[in-house]
Amino acid sequence: MAEKNKNTGPSDDQMLISNKKLFADVSHLIEQSRQQVAMQANSALTLVFWQVGKRIIDDILQNQRAEYGKQVVPTLAAQLEKLYGRNFTEKNVRRMMQFAEFFPDMQIVVPLARQLSWSHFLILIPLKNNEQRLFYAELAIDGMLGKRELRKQIANKAFERTAIANIQAAQNENMPINTFKDPYVLDFLGLTNGYLEKDIEQLS
Repeated sequence: MAEKNKNTGPSDDQMLISNKKLFADVSHLIEQSRQQVAMQANSALTLVFWQVGKRIIDDILQNQRAEYGKQVVPTLAAQLEKLYGRNFTEKNVRRMMQFAEFFPDMQIVVPLARQLSWSHFLILIPLKNNEQRLFYAELAIDGMLGKRELRKQIANKAFERTAIANIQAAQNENMPINTFKDPYVLDFLGLTNGYLEKDIEQLS
């Protein structure tokens, strides 16, 4: 009677392939979790910054004295920085106040904060009006734009070029508004930085 083959387990090659797949699967799970944690942490941090800014603004308004605001912000920022670190320098605290001032509706801030970083908001805050801020916020979300790409779209006047394209679309009954919202389409159609500069200046 022939001797049975005692080596019934997986071969070394099979083990190696199995280990590689297992490592890849586990690594993928870990990376996904890290991204989720980072997004949640960023969202929580951004909302805290909004709440801090809102609380300070409310306090200053309650006291109804401009001089009070000038005194309280540096003092409070110094205390916060000492306890919580450089995120709470006077400059950053004033940015938080601007954040709460320019994005006053928390119902709008919460969904934005889930998808945009604090760094995105720092780019949006200096823009001239809320229409621009919300336009570029949506553009950053839709295009998953990083800080550099967002700055580039602002520098290229995507908001103003879209407004001009919408005016032209309104004159054509068969063309819906925001047809040319995508900045790449605007570039393709020749609505570049130098296009209708006078019109852009009027919209700025």
